[in-house]
Amino acid sequence: MKITSMWAGTMAAGLSLGLSVASLPEARASNLPALNLGFTSFLDGGPPAGPGWYVQQYLQFYRDGQIQGPGGGNQLFPTRQGFATAKVDANIGLTQLLYQSDQPLLLGGKWGINLMLPYGKLDTEPRDNLILSTNSSPWGDLLIGPYLQWDPVMGPNGPKYVQRVELQFILPTGSYSSDHPLNLGSNFFSFNPYWAATLWLTPKWTASWRLHYLWNAENNDPYRLLGASNSQAGQAYHINFASAYEVLPERLRVGINGYFLQQFTETKVNGRSIPNSEEQVLGLGPGLVYHFSRHNHLFANYYWESNAENRPEGNRFNLRFVHHFH
Repeated sequence: MKITSMWAGTMAAGLSLGLSVASLPEARASNLPALNLGFTSFLDGGPPAGPGWYVQQYLQFYRDGQIQGPGGGNQLFPTRQGFATAKVDANIGLTQLLYQSDQPLLLGGKWGINLMLPYGKLDTEPRDNLILSTNSSPWGDLLIGPYLQWDPVMGPNGPKYVQRVELQFILPTGSYSSDHPLNLGSNFFSFNPYWAATLWLTPKWTASWRLHYLWNAENNDPYRLLGASNSQAGQAYHINFASAYEVLPERLRVGINGYFLQQFTETKVNGRSIPNSEEQVLGLGPGLVYHFSRHNHLFANYYWESNAENRPEGNRFNLRFVHHFH
């Protein structure tokens, strides 16, 4: 296990639990913003009830997030009793409002707009650690995403394929303080577009995915103990994937779900790339979706994380309720 002598950057817990780690004097940092890791899963390629207004409420409970270093392996942090491993827990909420039009705009895709606001609470263990202080303000960064949604491609027994493309922007509106290494806001702008699709392998069996690209602007007020004037998280891709089978007609689907994150360029501090600063993590687990009606749906997903580097490795439980106004 590697002893980490300094904690730096930004905690963007919201959707991704993106953490920032640095070692001084040779700073090592990674500070990706809040990301959609496993929040969306089954039937992701299209809205369940066509055009109109939707509201979605998400809850995520992240537990036993053991902080991993470069190449994996538990990090050690200073406490009043010596050095110890550290864990992060989080309770996260996310409220989403979106509008799906019935008006084609480009190549047959119908325009829509997506707004999301995360909020939550962070906890760390051990509580006598000397580095991992948290910003108690609860607000995450606002996400805005204009998108194009295509109608399903139909077959003789129902839909065969449906897809969507969204240009998602993460605005630095959330809670942030450079006095704390763990924040719900990132303090920098990010561009996080995605392509989502669902394929019906059979009338009852579906496969879905959502593939994101991530670019991050500079943070001009990084964690003060880093002693830097700016930092910039690297570029990354992340994907959610899921497959479900309908076990109760028009009511219940069960299946497996997962996500994978890979940062592919190094984080920079004062314009200098930090070696071995890329983040990665894999999450896998079971899930289900229950359809109360065409307009009300409940998703539940569980994930066990593995292969984490430069970020926590823990367990996630998600609940998501979707309501269509009609």
